[in-house]
Order: sequence, then structure tokens, then C-alpha cells
Amino acid sequence: MNRPAFKPLQNTALPHSFRQVRLERAREHDHPDGASTIGYIIVAPLDSASRIDVETWKAHRDACRVVRRRPAEDDQLGHLVHGPGDNWRFHYDVAGAAADEAGYHFGNERFRPGEYVSVHEADGMHPYRVVAVTPL
Repeated sequence: MNRPAFKPLQNTALPHSFRQVRLERAREHDHPDGASTIGYIIVAPLDSASRIDVETWKAHRDACRVVRRRPAEDDQLGHLVHGPGDNWRFHYDVAGAAADEAGYHFGNERFRPGEYVSVHEADGMHPYRVVAVTPL
């Protein structure tokens, strides 16, 4: 019997601060126009300054998730994990074969449409643009 990779989120059981954040690859050398097909969808609580809320994350870790999207690949499902030094990473512990990736200074970043963040991936650091932030 196949079990689902994640227990479905019960939106009504989560604090109102939870958001779905969509990131898309921003302009860089290999993608001069950016790449909307390369990105992440993050589900996490944001505080009033649009930063990831660590205390709410602690209380709802299982609900803090990430989907890694790449063209011609299956989506990689994982969790948003907080570590020492206010370090945030994407841990693909569910069904993904991809290694962990780290958000560069995610603890200080504001997740608002139009803002830019960086993610350290297997092949180096890449810029991403926040294209949408929506309530669950």
C-alpha cells in the first residue's frame, strides 16, 4: 500500500501567518531573462515584517514545506529546516533524491513580491525572485 509522501495540511489548524511563497530563478549568466520553470514553493509562517517566523516554525515544523521545481524533473518534496546561526535549508527527506539546499541569509530576508533571495544549490549560489506570497 502506497502512503502519501506528506500528511495533508489542515489549513484551519495552522496560524494565519502561514503563507505560500513562490520563488522563480532570477536573471543570471545562464538565464539572462530569468527562468519561471526553475523555482521553489515554500509553505512557512511569516511575521509582520515578512520574515520567516522562527517561533511559529518551531510549533509547526511538519507544516513548513518546500517543493523544488525543475523542467523535465519530478518535483522534489521536502521540509524547511532551521539550523544553527539562523541558517535555513531545504531538506528533501520525503521522496526526493536532491541534496539539501540552503537559503542564503533567509533569516534576514523579507519574502515580499519583487524581493530577491539567494539559494545555495549543488552547483553554486543562485538568485531567485519572490513572485507571489499568498495566505493558505
